[in-house]
Amino acid sequence: MEERNKPRKIWLLVLVASLGYFVDIYDLIIFSIVRVQSFKDLGIADDQMRSDGEFVLNMQMAGLLIGGVIWGVIADKYGRLRVLFGSILLYSLANIYNGFVQDVSTYAWVRFVAGIGLAGELGAGITLVSESMSKGKRGYGTMIVAGVGVLGAILAYFISEWFSWRTAYFVGGGMGICLLFLRVGIFESRVYKQQENMDVAKGDILLLFASRERLLRYIYCLCIGLPIWFVVGVLVTQAPEIGKALSAESTLSAGKGVMFTYLGISLGDVLAGILAQWLKSRKKVVFLCQLLIIFFSLWYLSSSGITEQRFLLLAFLMGIGVGYWATFVTIAAEQFGTNLRATVATTAPNFVRGALIPSTILYGWLVPQVGIRYAAMGVTLLLSAIAIFALTRLKESFNKDLNYVES
Repeated sequence: MEERNKPRKIWLLVLVASLGYFVDIYDLIIFSIVRVQSFKDLGIADDQMRSDGEFVLNMQMAGLLIGGVIWGVIADKYGRLRVLFGSILLYSLANIYNGFVQDVSTYAWVRFVAGIGLAGELGAGITLVSESMSKGKRGYGTMIVAGVGVLGAILAYFISEWFSWRTAYFVGGGMGICLLFLRVGIFESRVYKQQENMDVAKGDILLLFASRERLLRYIYCLCIGLPIWFVVGVLVTQAPEIGKALSAESTLSAGKGVMFTYLGISLGDVLAGILAQWLKSRKKVVFLCQLLIIFFSLWYLSSSGITEQRFLLLAFLMGIGVGYWATFVTIAAEQFGTNLRATVATTAPNFVRGALIPSTILYGWLVPQVGIRYAAMGVTLLLSAIAIFALTRLKESFNKDLNYVES
């Protein structure tokens, strides 16, 4: 009877992980969507909105970076389930409190706490799904998690359009609390349980530095994700400024662009997962995605007189190109043993998000030198080149047995 119910339990796990990432993405980008509306309500002057917005966003990013390490270590030391319960409780309560803030300083600290919570969701979910499914089918599970999850960005956009910014935060927190109860029925991975009592270091981040080969393996995992957030965080988010340089017919909407990009990412995650199963290779899929990123980004940045319709189409197509997010996290998880897997899978996506900072610094330095179009082209090409090189240094992990540890 238990064996008969196992597939049902696994797909319940995939559903719960998918909905968790859905709420995670909603809460991750809600500030970017309601920033102007919330700052106006708090009485922030127009000339302070950009600097205060960067301050709040950087606090959230700091929380993500710190939380990635904290939750990764907890997941490897004490189990993936503890992270799935603890992280969603933390960021849900933070988002509910966010609906009551009255000043920028409190706003920033609440986003910092929310960032810590948000950091644990994807890595723990992908790790648990990967370890619970057969090696031939786990790609389908992680594909569903990401494909459903990124649609949270679409809901965030519409909630912010229909309701006040405070209500948008309450909705995010409320969804998380509801999902917390759904998680009561899911189970810890068998692979983790088998190594639970083994005499090996678990969740020790210093293990990543104990071997040159292991450290390089980790760095290469990070590098293959570098182009993703530059496309979203610069090429699409700075659409009004880039559009002006392209002599756009009207001001391009970053909000609509982000929504269409996430629609593309959702479809891209599904397509990347299916293609990886068909080709039996995740590396080939990531390489193909790099080619798509280069092609569609250069098309966008070469479109003089661009219309809003073309911009939204290209934002969607660029989204498909960067839609290997789940494949990237899955590759990172599959490259390491069970005692380090969650640490890697949780820190990798958050460190890649943080890598947007040096990317934008380079981009900012290039803009006055060569102009915004060529600066964006140059950095996009550089990041994709780094990703392709890193990809060649990693071993294919599609059919890899995950029941082993790092010594």
